[in-house]
Amino acid sequence: MIFNLAIAGFTLAGFCGAYRLLIGPALADRIMALDVTLISLMGAITVDAARREDPTNLIMLVVLAIIGFTATVAASRFIEDQAREAEAEGSNT
Repeated sequence: MIFNLAIAGFTLAGFCGAYRLLIGPALADRIMALDVTLISLMGAITVDAARREDPTNLIMLVVLAIIGFTATVAASRFIEDQAREAEAEGSNT
């Protein structure tokens, strides 16, 4: 019962994140939505592994965490570089 409720909560959070990913007006909003969606997926995988008492899918969590962290850092550096370029162009005029 509790496992089903937890997976339903993670599914709802994942759909909310996916919705925000599609409509998010700014790139930063989309990055945060992608993080929410990824963490929701990771939570659902964890609950499913606990329900089955089978740790074989837990390696996938490590891979998803590394990919999510790397993507967030890369995207935030991209946003920061864009802001610096815009600031430099504004001060040159």
